[in-house]
Amino acid sequence: MKRSIRTTVLTVGALVAAVGLPTGAAQAADTTPRIDLRVLVVSDGGPSTDAIAEELDTAGTPYTEIDLTRSGRPVIDAGFLADTVDGRPRAKFQAVVLPNDNPFTAGSTEMAALAAYERTYAVPQVDAYTYARPEAGLQYPVNGGYSGSVDGVRASVTSAGRAGPFGYLDGTVPFEDNDPAVGESYAYLSTPVAGADFTSYVDAPIPGRPTRGSLVGEYRHDGRRELVVTFVYNQYQQQFRLLARGIVEWMTGGVHLGASRNYFAVHVDDVFAADDRWDSTLNCTPGDVDCSDPDATPDPIRMTPADVDHAISWQNSRGLTLDFAYNAAGSVDQRDDNNGVDALADKLIADRDAFRWINHTYSHPFLGCVQDTTVVPWKCATNADGSTRWVSRAEISDEIATNRVWGQAAGLPLDNDELVTGEHSGMKVLPQQAKDNPNLALALDDNDITWLGSDNSRDPDQRQVGPATTVPRYPMNVFYNAGRAADQVDEYNWIYTSRAQGGSGICEDNPDTTTCLPAPLDTATGYADHIVPLEKRIALGHVLSNDPKPHFIHQSNLAEDRIAYPVLNGVLDDYDAVFADNTPVVNLRMKDIGTELQRRAAWQSALKAGQVTAYRIGDTVTVEAPDGLTVTATAPTGTTLGGAAFGSAYAGRTSGWTPSAGTPLDLTLPASATASAAEPTELVHPAPATGPAPDTRVPAGVTEQVPYPADN
Repeated sequence: MKRSIRTTVLTVGALVAAVGLPTGAAQAADTTPRIDLRVLVVSDGGPSTDAIAEELDTAGTPYTEIDLTRSGRPVIDAGFLADTVDGRPRAKFQAVVLPNDNPFTAGSTEMAALAAYERTYAVPQVDAYTYARPEAGLQYPVNGGYSGSVDGVRASVTSAGRAGPFGYLDGTVPFEDNDPAVGESYAYLSTPVAGADFTSYVDAPIPGRPTRGSLVGEYRHDGRRELVVTFVYNQYQQQFRLLARGIVEWMTGGVHLGASRNYFAVHVDDVFAADDRWDSTLNCTPGDVDCSDPDATPDPIRMTPADVDHAISWQNSRGLTLDFAYNAAGSVDQRDDNNGVDALADKLIADRDAFRWINHTYSHPFLGCVQDTTVVPWKCATNADGSTRWVSRAEISDEIATNRVWGQAAGLPLDNDELVTGEHSGMKVLPQQAKDNPNLALALDDNDITWLGSDNSRDPDQRQVGPATTVPRYPMNVFYNAGRAADQVDEYNWIYTSRAQGGSGICEDNPDTTTCLPAPLDTATGYADHIVPLEKRIALGHVLSNDPKPHFIHQSNLAEDRIAYPVLNGVLDDYDAVFADNTPVVNLRMKDIGTELQRRAAWQSALKAGQVTAYRIGDTVTVEAPDGLTVTATAPTGTTLGGAAFGSAYAGRTSGWTPSAGTPLDLTLPASATASAAEPTELVHPAPATGPAPDTRVPAGVTEQVPYPADN
């Protein structure tokens, strides 16, 4: 039975008893408690609590973690959980996350302290993964329920879930089943105990029965609220990624530091240029420096005007803008070879406002060390004294400036402070080039470049290169040298099969980064049946992880068979199938992604240094942060800051970044957010654990393959 949410006020007497204040002092002062915006995560080392901690980390929501497996850990008692600040009772944590409904031994004083704390301050508790049992408001699974695999199950968000913390979902929560031979998800499906105040938020059919069992639900008892989760998960699994936002919103009441959105940006490199094609006979790419076969003849792939029309139509239908990283020399050479004719460039320039544009250098040269291509793989050329020969500052600067001038003359809507070098060159590339070209930073400064694309598979952390801050980009495993699905599969087989199966053996030589296929893929069906599902799942995992980093492909992938679109459509189709309209994909250009990453890094640094304090008293949230730090927070719709609306709407909440001037920021919450969801009651110690122990197997996660080749 669902109980309506009640507006509750802690009585003075209850607070006096809870915090041990003198009765007179309590009556004379404002006893509205201060609730610090920090989460307590009590972990047993299992994947579920780790997943919730990772979600808090990524969003920038502060938490304190206690590892129950470590000796010398803090003891959870009344003093650890609450105290008094300036005469006002303070709850040090706004929510509690436990591995299960009671991870302590029978008669535990720590569990008693937690229960009393939660009851006194109306602090909710998340049972990250618990056995279905009466102590959690559910019947044992043996009483008409189910214990076992839920791989491939399509769970549903209930009407209560959609009206509550999971309102950003459309209704379906698909559970992964990536490998039929591997158990990935285990759950206990059960119904509430008779008379229990239990509201299911996410449920699934109980096998062999007409009833549905809860997977996520709220149990109210003894003046406390618990979010009861009865399936195991890890931080990478799609089902957790879909529900993570709702778990955090439930435990914080939608009021917390940090924010989370779902991002997707796609960069298309080498526009105007042509990309060399994979040769399935030579097993290399003629025109590439590592394809030295004397019979190698380049067979370039280049978009056509019809491909531009298709890209525009696709963008309009999907509501997502592509970023075109261009090389002007591709058009100049085309006109030189065709009596001044370049139909592709004419079409792209005519439709230039349909896309975002990024400087990708004029002719796409390698801008790091001077390459010695007399050997395979190439190596850095050296001077007579043995020092590395570097591409000069003037050469790098000319590539940047010439491409910019051509783009400006063509009327391309550029942001002149953005740059992606060919192959992300100039920056270190192992094993051949162990450091950045020292001339790169100088040339970036010459051209006022402040945002520089980097390869996330090689350089995942944002860093400074002279005046520029890097923006790591995810390489999609849709190869630059493939315009046809059959060519993509042939090269994929070469990379990901063993030597015994006719492959290169790269997967055998690099078992930590690649996985050998059990058998070569069929060139006719392997792309649609294997590569597309894998690549869309990896990319969607990034989208669902509050990760703004862009993905990159190449213009060749928009030509011929247009092999990029099945992957991109797969990501967006799967996304649209589960998310409500109030939670759209956020599509940022490169400099805005860089700014987002930069703000997050500064925010995380301030949190780790203990420089941020935030708390709630009644309908006011106060955030104290260093001068100049940009603060991030999430709050209910209708929240104001200084009398003006705070943040922007997303997923049924409002969130955003706000610069701090070194003085406290006071957010005023709407009246609807000031209601407490639980009433303080007398302490009732939870019964000792009974029944089978929760299944703690770590389910299979998604291991990303390192794409090869990443770029050209």
